[in-house]
Amino acid sequence: MENDLAISEIFYSLQGEGTHSGLPTVFIRLQGCNLKCSWCDTAFAQNIIDFEQFEDLSNGGSFPCKIRISDLLDRIKKYKTNLVCITGGEPLLQESVYLLITELCNAKYTVLIETNGSLPINKIDERAIKIVDFKCPSSSMTNYNDYKNIGYLTKKDEMKFVIENRADYLWAKDLINTYNLEKKVFAILFSPVFSKIDLKELAAWILQDGLPVRLQIQLHKIIWGENERGV
Repeated sequence: MENDLAISEIFYSLQGEGTHSGLPTVFIRLQGCNLKCSWCDTAFAQNIIDFEQFEDLSNGGSFPCKIRISDLLDRIKKYKTNLVCITGGEPLLQESVYLLITELCNAKYTVLIETNGSLPINKIDERAIKIVDFKCPSSSMTNYNDYKNIGYLTKKDEMKFVIENRADYLWAKDLINTYNLEKKVFAILFSPVFSKIDLKELAAWILQDGLPVRLQIQLHKIIWGENERGV
Protein backbone atom coordinates (compact mmCIF):
# COMPACT_ATOMS: atom_id res chain seq x y z
CA MET A 1 0.00 0.00 0.00
CA GLU A 2 1.06 3.59 -0.60
CA ASN A 3 1.96 4.42 3.01
CA ASP A 4 3.41 1.04 3.93
CA LEU A 5 7.11 0.45 4.49
CA ALA A 6 9.06 -2.81 4.40
CA ILE A 7 11.03 -2.83 7.66
CA SER A 8 13.99 -5.04 8.56
CA GLU A 9 14.10 -3.97 12.20
CA ILE A 10 13.29 -1.17 14.64
CA PHE A 11 15.42 -0.74 17.73
CA TYR A 12 16.58 1.75 20.36
CA SER A 13 20.29 2.13 20.99
CA LEU A 14 23.19 4.57 21.03
CA GLN A 15 24.11 6.08 17.70
CA GLY A 16 27.38 4.40 16.79
CA GLU A 17 28.56 6.60 13.93
CA GLY A 18 28.74 10.16 12.67
CA THR A 19 28.51 13.45 14.49
CA HIS A 20 25.62 12.19 16.65
CA SER A 21 27.67 9.25 17.93
CA GLY A 22 26.85 8.27 21.50
CA LEU A 23 23.34 9.73 21.59
CA PRO A 24 20.22 7.63 22.32
CA THR A 25 18.56 6.97 18.97
CA VAL A 26 15.61 5.12 17.47
CA PHE A 27 16.76 3.18 14.41
CA ILE A 28 14.38 2.32 11.59
CA ARG A 29 16.11 -0.10 9.23
CA LEU A 30 14.32 -0.52 5.92
CA GLN A 31 14.52 -3.78 3.99
CA GLY A 32 16.16 -4.01 0.57
CA CYS A 33 19.29 -2.64 -1.07
CA ASN A 34 20.29 -2.04 -4.68
CA LEU A 35 24.02 -2.59 -3.91
CA LYS A 36 26.05 -5.47 -2.52
CA CYS A 37 29.18 -3.99 -0.97
CA SER A 38 32.00 -6.44 -0.35
CA TRP A 39 32.22 -5.49 3.34
CA CYS A 40 28.49 -5.05 4.04
CA ASP A 41 27.69 -5.59 7.74
CA THR A 42 23.90 -5.62 7.32
CA ALA A 43 23.51 -8.31 4.66
CA PHE A 44 20.29 -9.44 6.37
CA ALA A 45 18.69 -6.20 5.12
CA GLN A 46 19.91 -6.51 1.52
CA ASN A 47 17.30 -8.74 -0.04
CA ILE A 48 14.41 -7.06 -1.78
CA ILE A 49 11.55 -9.36 -0.82
CA ASP A 50 8.13 -9.39 -2.48
CA PHE A 51 6.27 -6.74 -0.51
CA GLU A 52 3.06 -8.74 -0.51
CA GLN A 53 4.81 -11.56 1.36
CA PHE A 54 5.44 -9.38 4.39
CA GLU A 55 3.21 -9.69 7.40
CA ASP A 56 1.80 -6.54 8.93
CA LEU A 57 3.65 -5.72 12.16
CA SER A 58 0.53 -4.02 13.50
CA ASN A 59 -1.33 -7.34 13.25
CA GLY A 60 1.24 -9.39 15.12
CA GLY A 61 3.76 -9.91 12.35
CA SER A 62 7.48 -10.26 13.07
CA PHE A 63 10.52 -8.72 11.38
CA PRO A 64 11.03 -8.31 8.50
CA CYS A 65 7.56 -6.90 8.14
CA LYS A 66 5.48 -4.12 6.68
CA ILE A 67 3.98 -1.32 8.68
CA ARG A 68 1.94 1.78 7.98
CA ILE A 69 3.66 5.08 8.67
CA SER A 70 1.01 6.11 11.22
CA ASP A 71 1.56 2.89 13.17
CA LEU A 72 5.32 3.31 12.97
CA LEU A 73 5.09 6.83 14.39
CA ASP A 74 3.00 5.54 17.29
CA ARG A 75 5.50 2.77 17.91
CA ILE A 76 8.56 5.02 18.26
CA LYS A 77 6.86 7.48 20.62
CA LYS A 78 7.62 5.15 23.54
CA TYR A 79 11.36 5.67 23.22
CA LYS A 80 13.01 8.39 25.29
CA THR A 81 14.70 10.35 22.51
CA ASN A 82 13.88 12.79 19.74
CA LEU A 83 16.65 11.44 17.48
CA VAL A 84 15.65 9.01 14.71
CA CYS A 85 17.98 7.35 12.22
CA ILE A 86 16.49 5.89 9.03
CA THR A 87 18.88 3.39 7.50
CA GLY A 88 18.98 0.16 5.52
CA GLY A 89 19.53 -1.56 3.24
CA GLU A 90 18.94 1.45 1.09
CA PRO A 91 15.93 3.40 2.43
CA LEU A 92 15.41 5.53 -0.69
CA LEU A 93 14.32 2.46 -2.65
CA GLN A 94 10.92 2.78 -0.96
CA GLU A 95 8.90 5.77 -2.10
CA SER A 96 6.99 6.02 1.19
CA VAL A 97 10.20 6.86 3.04
CA TYR A 98 9.92 10.50 1.93
CA LEU A 99 6.56 10.82 3.67
CA LEU A 100 7.99 9.12 6.77
CA ILE A 101 10.84 11.64 6.90
CA THR A 102 8.46 14.57 6.55
CA GLU A 103 6.09 13.23 9.21
CA LEU A 104 8.98 12.73 11.64
CA CYS A 105 10.25 16.27 10.98
CA ASN A 106 6.74 17.62 11.51
CA ALA A 107 6.69 15.81 14.87
CA LYS A 108 9.89 17.68 15.83
CA TYR A 109 12.24 14.71 15.64
CA THR A 110 15.81 15.21 14.52
CA VAL A 111 15.99 12.89 11.52
CA LEU A 112 19.13 11.28 10.14
CA ILE A 113 18.75 9.55 6.77
CA GLU A 114 21.58 7.22 5.76
CA THR A 115 21.83 6.54 2.03
CA ASN A 116 24.42 4.91 -0.19
CA GLY A 117 24.67 7.78 -2.68
CA SER A 118 23.48 5.80 -5.68
CA LEU A 119 19.97 7.29 -5.75
CA PRO A 120 18.95 10.97 -6.02
CA ILE A 121 18.71 12.67 -2.63
CA ASN A 122 16.96 15.86 -3.79
CA LYS A 123 13.48 14.64 -2.74
CA ILE A 124 14.45 14.30 0.94
CA ASP A 125 12.81 16.84 3.26
CA GLU A 126 15.30 19.69 3.69
CA ARG A 127 14.89 19.56 7.47
CA ALA A 128 16.44 16.08 7.64
CA ILE A 129 20.18 15.47 7.92
CA LYS A 130 21.47 13.46 4.98
CA ILE A 131 24.40 11.09 5.57
CA VAL A 132 25.64 10.07 2.13
CA ASP A 133 27.94 7.04 1.96
CA PHE A 134 29.87 7.25 -1.31
CA LYS A 135 31.41 3.88 -2.14
CA CYS A 136 35.20 3.52 -2.26
CA PRO A 137 36.93 1.00 -4.57
CA SER A 138 37.12 -1.89 -2.07
CA SER A 139 33.32 -2.00 -1.94
CA SER A 140 33.21 -3.03 -5.63
CA MET A 141 30.30 -0.58 -5.95
CA THR A 142 32.10 2.65 -6.92
CA ASN A 143 30.47 2.75 -10.35
CA TYR A 144 27.08 3.27 -8.70
CA ASN A 145 27.96 6.58 -7.02
CA ASP A 146 25.69 9.38 -8.31
CA TYR A 147 27.95 12.42 -8.24
CA LYS A 148 25.04 14.76 -8.95
CA ASN A 149 24.13 14.20 -5.30
CA ILE A 150 27.07 16.35 -4.25
CA GLY A 151 25.15 19.32 -5.58
CA TYR A 152 22.21 18.51 -3.29
CA LEU A 153 24.27 18.46 -0.08
CA THR A 154 23.91 21.25 2.48
CA LYS A 155 26.00 22.51 5.38
CA LYS A 156 24.08 20.37 7.86
CA ASP A 157 24.68 17.12 5.94
CA GLU A 158 27.47 14.56 6.28
CA MET A 159 29.54 12.68 3.70
CA LYS A 160 30.83 9.25 4.66
CA PHE A 161 33.59 7.08 3.21
CA VAL A 162 34.12 3.50 4.37
CA ILE A 163 37.87 2.85 4.20
CA GLU A 164 39.39 -0.63 3.96
CA ASN A 165 42.86 0.10 2.60
CA ARG A 166 45.26 2.72 1.25
CA ALA A 167 43.59 2.72 -2.18
CA ASP A 168 40.26 3.64 -0.59
CA TYR A 169 41.93 6.41 1.39
CA LEU A 170 43.58 7.94 -1.68
CA TRP A 171 40.35 7.67 -3.69
CA ALA A 172 38.38 9.48 -0.97
CA LYS A 173 41.11 12.09 -0.57
CA ASP A 174 40.98 12.84 -4.29
CA LEU A 175 37.19 13.17 -4.26
CA ILE A 176 37.31 15.54 -1.28
CA ASN A 177 39.81 17.76 -3.05
CA THR A 178 38.13 17.59 -6.45
CA TYR A 179 34.72 18.66 -5.12
CA ASN A 180 35.94 20.83 -2.23
CA LEU A 181 33.68 18.77 0.00
CA GLU A 182 34.66 20.39 3.29
CA LYS A 183 32.86 23.54 2.15
CA LYS A 184 29.70 21.68 1.16
CA VAL A 185 28.89 19.59 4.25
CA PHE A 186 28.96 19.78 8.02
CA ALA A 187 31.31 16.82 8.36
CA ILE A 188 33.30 14.34 6.27
CA LEU A 189 33.48 10.95 7.95
CA PHE A 190 36.17 8.31 7.44
CA SER A 191 34.81 5.01 8.72
CA PRO A 192 37.33 2.13 8.81
CA VAL A 193 36.03 -1.32 7.90
CA PHE A 194 35.84 -3.03 11.29
CA SER A 195 38.96 -5.13 12.01
CA LYS A 196 40.20 -4.76 8.41
CA ILE A 197 42.51 -1.74 8.63
CA ASP A 198 44.96 -0.58 11.27
CA LEU A 199 43.46 2.46 13.01
CA LYS A 200 46.85 3.94 13.84
CA GLU A 201 47.87 3.74 10.21
CA LEU A 202 44.69 5.39 9.00
CA ALA A 203 45.07 8.10 11.65
CA ALA A 204 48.66 8.70 10.51
CA TRP A 205 47.56 9.17 6.90
CA ILE A 206 44.93 11.72 7.93
CA LEU A 207 47.38 13.64 10.11
CA GLN A 208 50.11 13.60 7.48
CA ASP A 209 47.79 15.02 4.83
CA GLY A 210 45.89 17.30 7.19
CA LEU A 211 42.59 16.15 5.72
CA PRO A 212 39.47 17.98 6.97
CA VAL A 213 37.84 14.70 7.99
CA ARG A 214 36.58 13.06 11.16
CA LEU A 215 37.86 9.53 11.87
CA GLN A 216 34.94 7.60 13.31
CA ILE A 217 34.87 4.13 14.75
CA GLN A 218 31.70 2.07 15.07
CA LEU A 219 30.90 2.62 18.73
CA HIS A 220 28.14 0.02 18.84
CA LYS A 221 30.54 -2.73 17.72
CA ILE A 222 33.03 -1.77 20.41
CA ILE A 223 30.33 -1.89 23.11
CA TRP A 224 28.26 -4.90 22.01
CA GLY A 225 30.50 -6.79 19.57
CA GLU A 226 30.80 -7.01 15.81
CA ASN A 227 27.91 -9.38 15.13
CA GLU A 228 25.24 -8.26 17.64
CA ARG A 229 21.90 -7.33 16.03
CA GLY A 230 19.55 -4.57 17.19
CA VAL A 231 22.23 -2.30 18.62
